[in-house]
Formats: sequence, C-alpha cells, structure tokens
Amino acid sequence: MGIKAEVDKLKKELIELRRDFHQHPELGLEEHWTADKIESYLKPLGLEISRIGATGVVGLLKGDQPGRTLMLRADIDALPVQEMTSVPYKSAHEGLMHACGHDGHMAMLLVAAKILCEHKDGMKGNIKFLFQPNEENMHAGLLVEKGVLENPTVDAAFGIHLMTPLETGKIGVASGAVMAGMHTFKLVIKGKGGHTGFPQESIDPIIAAANLVQTTQIIQSREIDAFKPTVIVFGRIAGGTTSNVIPEQVELEGTIRYLYDAAAAGEDHPCKKFERIVKHVCKTHRTQYELGYPYNHPAVINDSEMIQFVRSAAAKVVDADDRIVPFVTMVGEDFCEFANRVPSAFYFIGAGNKDKDADYPHHHACFNIDEAALSIGSEMHVRSALAFLKP
Repeated sequence: MGIKAEVDKLKKELIELRRDFHQHPELGLEEHWTADKIESYLKPLGLEISRIGATGVVGLLKGDQPGRTLMLRADIDALPVQEMTSVPYKSAHEGLMHACGHDGHMAMLLVAAKILCEHKDGMKGNIKFLFQPNEENMHAGLLVEKGVLENPTVDAAFGIHLMTPLETGKIGVASGAVMAGMHTFKLVIKGKGGHTGFPQESIDPIIAAANLVQTTQIIQSREIDAFKPTVIVFGRIAGGTTSNVIPEQVELEGTIRYLYDAAAAGEDHPCKKFERIVKHVCKTHRTQYELGYPYNHPAVINDSEMIQFVRSAAAKVVDADDRIVPFVTMVGEDFCEFANRVPSAFYFIGAGNKDKDADYPHHHACFNIDEAALSIGSEMHVRSALAFLKP
C-alpha cells in the first residue's frame, strides 16, 4: 500500500481527532486533557513517551538503523476567543476556541506518527514527535532549555501550519525568512495631569502619544530597505478618565515585526530605531517614558537544504507544480527557537475554502479550516520524514 493510500485509509480517524480537539480547547500550559489524549493515542504505537513541562508530550520513534534524529512538531494550545461558528463540533468551553488551526496540527501529526511507525523497519535514525504547549505565548524557547532537543540530540526539524489565506490543495514553501520576528512592546508616557481649560499648566502625554504613533511610521517607510519588510503597529492606547482632565500618563502597546535576521542588524535593528524616536519625541513634549518588551522572538528562517526535502515531498503529494507556491507571512511563530538551533523547514498547508466557510482569518471567532487539508498535512509529514531518514 502506498503512502497516499495509507493516509486515505485513516482519513475518518484524522477528521474525528481534529474535531475532538476542536471541541475541547485549552489555553497554553493548561492543556491537560489535550496532553492526556495525545499520550493515549501514541502509547499503543510503541513509542517511547515522555512529558516535557506541565503539558508537553514527546513521542520517540527509533528506526531499525542508527542515524540522525528528526523532530516533527505540532502546537497544541487554543485561544481566549468565544467561538461564533455553527459547526456541530464547536467549542464546548465558554470563551475558548481553536482559532488558529492547532487542532488540525495535532491530528495531522498523530496520524503521521501512526503511519511512520509502520515504516520504522526501513528507517535510518529516529523521529521525535513534539506536541508543544503554549505556542501563542512563545513557549518553545523554554522547552529548549528543558532539553527537548536532547536525548537523543535533534539534528533537524520540520513544522507545518495550516493557513486559510492559502487555498486548499496548495502547499506554501519558501527558503529564507517565512514568518516574522516580533517584539511586543509596552510603552508608558508620563506627563503632568491637569485641567483641559489650562493645558499650559500641564504636560500632556496624549499629544506626545499621538505624535509618536505617527512619527514611528517613518521607520518602515524611510529608514529600512523596502526589501526588508518591517511593520510597526499600535494595538492598544489607554489614557485618561474623562473629557476635561489631562491625564498623568498614557499606555501604548503593540508589535514590531520584521521578516529578516534583525539580530545581525546591530544599531539598524528596528527596535533601536523605535527607541530613538520614543526618546526624542518624549523629550520634545517634555514627557518621561518607560519602555519594555514583554515578549520577543526572531524570524523563522528556513534552511535551504531542508526545504528541498519539503519540495520533493510536496511534488508527490499534489498533482501539479502550480500547487506548490511561495508563501511568507508577517505572523510570528516560536518554531524559530528550533530553527535557530538546528537546520529546519517550516511550511504551510492551504486550508482555505470559501464554499465551506473556511476563509476567515486566523484568530477570528468564525475561523474554521477545510478538513480536506488534513490528509495533505499528514502525508507531507510522512513523506518529508522518510526522505530525510532514508537509508
């Protein structure tokens, strides 16, 4: 039986797994039911099962010949989103939803693990199946610290993300940077409060904030090469209590995203430029400020050799070359923590289908995927792994 037929045989199981995960979403580091279900599926396959952190699950498949160790990763956490779909398997948990495709990621990797276990006799090396918690809050780096890339040492890694902006049946593959590096910033501008009828007696943090929002946009349009995509967006501004009072301070939060290796930029790092403008705008308006970065991670940068394994597998999964397309996004992904340490490839499986109401953006309350994409993802996991570990 060929690989495609093996995947097709498990199609019903694949969809049932995805729907079960979808119906029982859990936030990052709270994925206890999810982890138990994953473990209960993997144990009968004969894998060596271990937990990492509170809710991470690792399954180790050892081939019959010594060789390299490949890691395949799926993220398992949901989002604090109230689901607004009408599907029969909609979230059973109020205020929680798998609105990013992680339910499908888990199902695809579980079924791939079952199939790969049937191929271990011809496998040179090992496969480490990582079901990673708390991706939305960038937990991968902590798993690295806990040794997820050790015992045995991981030599390379593959990751998949379902994408509704990409049509079902297409596979998004690209070398280099494919997902954005990101710094989440929190800025407090401090002034001197007072009466709006006597603004000259106050130091107004609101007008400083307004100036800052506008001025920082010159970074991406005037200070950084247009071939190095950079996006600075303010997502939250809060200040004041009523219409006739100048507040003491204003809080601003947002993200700085970039699709290149910003760590090598030195003083040209977008955060350095951002800090320079914050400093001088605040000085101009006689305000003080506090600036911090609660979360940050680099871009996901694909290894050119690893991406060839993906392209080769994709050519066998889809029936036409025009179904393999370049795809990059300014969305962030903590898979970068693995890609920064071992040769890796992260790629995208199209899951968008307007006819099935599967065309909403990720993190939307009506988000859903075209489940036809699940078989493509599982087959990609299997083919890319076997290609990497072939004798």
